[in-house]
Amino acid sequence: MPTSFTGKVYVVRDNIDTDQIIPAQFLNLVPTIAAEYEKLGSHAMAGLPASLYPIPFVKAGELDSEYSIVVGGRNFGCGSSREHAPIALGSTGCRVVLAEGFARIFFRNCVATGELYPCEISDRLCEILKIGDEVTVDLDAATVRIHATGAVHSFKPLGEVRPVVDAGGLFNYARNTGMIARRD
Repeated sequence: MPTSFTGKVYVVRDNIDTDQIIPAQFLNLVPTIAAEYEKLGSHAMAGLPASLYPIPFVKAGELDSEYSIVVGGRNFGCGSSREHAPIALGSTGCRVVLAEGFARIFFRNCVATGELYPCEISDRLCEILKIGDEVTVDLDAATVRIHATGAVHSFKPLGEVRPVVDAGGLFNYARNTGMIARRD
């Protein structure tokens, strides 16, 4: 697994809920079906109000996003407990969400699905960064480096959840560590 991710950021504010991350009308898509997994990503962040976020996370007609890192404020992923939210973001090629705080269920769903590294940062990066800025997230050092300024910000290390995300989720981790039988 990579230990660092470099890419453009998509910046949102506080209280981004799961309905904004993946609107309810797309919850009939089944992530375990490859074509539907891809389609799920095409609707990621589609619930954000265009008046506040005029730049879409995923361009119309595309499945992937040019933004591999999401930066949020407080209470990211609040709302309902849908696991589709981190899966939709992961389907677009996003690998990391940096936020000041996460709703507990969203954080757990990131880990359980293995789609995203949910990194809790104390600095208010959503006021420092703009959509399209480039950063490098180093999971080993627990830092974010902003390319334009060279500034480095620290985030809370992922600790024991990191190997679960590295493995691709809870079930893969359990198989890899012998907690449950491997499927071959």
